[in-house]
Amino acid sequence: MGGGFAGTALAALLSDDGFFSRAGHGAERAQNLPAGPLAVKKPHFPAQAKSVIFLMMNGAPSQVDTFDYKPELEKYAGKTLPPSKDYINSGGRKVGYLTPAWRKFRPGGESGLLISDYFPHVRKHADKLAVLNACHTDSHAHGSALVAMNTGKTLIGRPSLGSWAVYGLGSENQDLPGYVVILDKRGGPIGGQPNWSSGFMSSTYQGTLFRPVGNPILNLQRQKKISRAAQREQLDLLAELNQQHLGERQGGEELAARIASFELAYRMQAAAPQAVDLTQETPATLNMYGVGRKPTDEFGRNCLIARRLVEKGVRFVQLYSGGGHLEETWDAHQSIEKNHGRHGAEVDQPIAALLTDLEQRGLLESTLIVWGGEFGRMPFSEGPNAPGRNHNPYGFTMWFAGAGVKGGMTHGATDEFGFEAVLGRTHLHDLHATMLHLLGLDHELLTYFHQGRNESLTDVGGRVIKEILA
Repeated sequence: MGGGFAGTALAALLSDDGFFSRAGHGAERAQNLPAGPLAVKKPHFPAQAKSVIFLMMNGAPSQVDTFDYKPELEKYAGKTLPPSKDYINSGGRKVGYLTPAWRKFRPGGESGLLISDYFPHVRKHADKLAVLNACHTDSHAHGSALVAMNTGKTLIGRPSLGSWAVYGLGSENQDLPGYVVILDKRGGPIGGQPNWSSGFMSSTYQGTLFRPVGNPILNLQRQKKISRAAQREQLDLLAELNQQHLGERQGGEELAARIASFELAYRMQAAAPQAVDLTQETPATLNMYGVGRKPTDEFGRNCLIARRLVEKGVRFVQLYSGGGHLEETWDAHQSIEKNHGRHGAEVDQPIAALLTDLEQRGLLESTLIVWGGEFGRMPFSEGPNAPGRNHNPYGFTMWFAGAGVKGGMTHGATDEFGFEAVLGRTHLHDLHATMLHLLGLDHELLTYFHQGRNESLTDVGGRVIKEILA
């Protein structure tokens, strides 16, 4: 009890001395912090990347059918995996026979990277891609694996990758959110909001949802009966009352975040509609993204909006392909050809257009593109005469392109069947450490003081994949 009372007194003294506000940004960033939470902050070291576009293939695409060519699957087609792979966790589903890739792989670019016919347009950009073929993660269940890919942990309640990026660097546009998430119109990922949550950080850093169709942001428009001047007076009065309340109660971080969100929403009323107004684009650009045509219209629009957002200084944009569950996502249990044929056709041209557009505008030098899912898929079928594949957390593929990335290369390898990572093993903490590094942030120094501990995105572990750095 004596120690507890002493701790209470110590906490009060430390608070008066400003200890908690300093520790909340990490000891290394305690000096010269900007006034606003979204104001631009200096990176730990110079870096090319200023923005990130994360292309999330919700449901988990098959690595052996897209970017990880395994000719041994043709040789051993119809056979089972060796008994040494006795730790297979197939979630109780049937384990079938080794199955070759459903579409041909062909070389792309001068590098000759082998990419399947599910991505013929992306294949033309092979020399821009750093393909990571030895990724592995900690869960074979969609919900927890998605949360892990977005936050570093399988447990909900932690800040997402985009939140860490905005917390560490702020945003170059104070009239738009620093972190934007655009879902698939078929639904969001399993687990929902925790995938773009700011966790124990201020809600200022959480992702802002843009709708994939119609008005991107609901309830943003001012009521017609209220003039902009009247609205400004209302917000000023509200801010004055909130600031008075905050001044009497130190440490009200969420109230401060709410005050900031009111002001951001006010500024967004003018900035956001312009940012997503595709009528400002040329017919040639719209056609390049596949806007106005099936099946590319929705994802094409979202990729084009992502380009417009990073062009305007938004720090982190995440696009989801696939929504809801099972075949509405990349979760190809029934048929790889039917599922990946459908979803690949939706995203292939828009992704290629995004890479072309960013390069032509000089934005690829400052934008990091990340493609992948929450895990991969097994090299065998789900059972006899079953053309689908089950979840695979042991080995899967992601790729990086753009700012600071060495293109036209592969890093790491799975075994001869594409079952598990064996060379250059890349955990999701390594992926996160590398993304932060390309933004100029040291994943070990970027910390947030929470419940007596300096928390970080990668926690214990994480290695920058230096082999893919330009």
